[in-house]
Amino acid sequence: MITKEEFLILYKKNLAGECTPEEKQLLESYQDDIVMPDSKWEADLGEKKRLHRILKAKLDESIPEKYSPVSSGRYIWLRAAAAVVILFTIGILIWRAQLPSAPKQSDAIALSPQKILPGGNKAYLTMANGKVITLNGLKNGMLGSQTGVNINKVKDGVLSYKKQENGAKDETRELAYNTINIPRGGQYQLELSDGTKVWLNSASVLKYPAAFTGNQRKVELSGEAYFEVAKDRTKPFVVSVDGMAVQVLGTHFNVMAYSDEKLIKTTLLEGSVKLIGNNRQALLKPGQQGAFNNQQSEFNVNDVDVDDAVAWKNGFFAFNNEDIQTIMKRISRWYDVDVVFPEKFRRKNFGGTVSRFKDVSEVLNALELTGSVHFKTEGRRITVMP
Repeated sequence: MITKEEFLILYKKNLAGECTPEEKQLLESYQDDIVMPDSKWEADLGEKKRLHRILKAKLDESIPEKYSPVSSGRYIWLRAAAAVVILFTIGILIWRAQLPSAPKQSDAIALSPQKILPGGNKAYLTMANGKVITLNGLKNGMLGSQTGVNINKVKDGVLSYKKQENGAKDETRELAYNTINIPRGGQYQLELSDGTKVWLNSASVLKYPAAFTGNQRKVELSGEAYFEVAKDRTKPFVVSVDGMAVQVLGTHFNVMAYSDEKLIKTTLLEGSVKLIGNNRQALLKPGQQGAFNNQQSEFNVNDVDVDDAVAWKNGFFAFNNEDIQTIMKRISRWYDVDVVFPEKFRRKNFGGTVSRFKDVSEVLNALELTGSVHFKTEGRRITVMP
């Protein structure tokens, strides 16, 4: 068994295609998992060694040879090493083996639905003068300049604002707001003029100045974003969301503020943040999450697993005993699909991790392995069934 730190190092090497065969064999002890609470192994389900070989062959799908994550920073700790989860998966494989044989390849091709691929680097930039630029598919290079700041697409999925050398001081710059819009099925990374880095999730919008002026650095967010704020004790950084503000000097945190979610959730990884809303305030420490809505009189602050909150940034879905309705909202945004529930659908909770860079059918199949939920896909419409 390898340690968490060793796993993270090997996993990063594997993503870059640099693992030796021996190192890859160590990684093959881990896989994506989706489980229901209290799932148990039944001892009479069959011979395990043969099925371990099947699982080993499947692990290449869970640990891709080549994958460029959104960030080169923190990687999520995959918890698929739990023996209960592995044995539960073996039981499912036995059950599948007892089903009637699959149709011939020609029949399967005819019956298989159209693949729904994962999202990617997609965004629309609206400049201060109203010009709209579609960033996906655009060549790397300079897109323009505003108030002494050069705007560059430095690589696929990354937009950067850099102050020009010998340019005007911040206090004398014109305040020119830009807006980056991330559609459903998209994601993008942004470096602001002060050096702050922002990762934006699907269906998100960020409004920000090309160059910060005055005594604070303020941006407006709708959707979800992860911030690594450049330190500047003279100018607090403020993220304004629906009825609430997050104020920091220099720190790492995630804000989830979708309009179809009941709560605005701010999760702190490093430093400290102040939450302000409804004439109330709350201070977060690393490892804490503050939840807020306009109907509350107080912030609800709890200790959480921060890896779960930023899993999307690192290329994963991470579900921590979450209900299927919440899970399907994430899937809907990332794969740009419509999700339908029948009336009086009973609440079901799931936990686990799975890659965001798989076809949607693989993610749904992982959920179906629990035996408690099923899906019907028609075009880009997914119906959830008990």
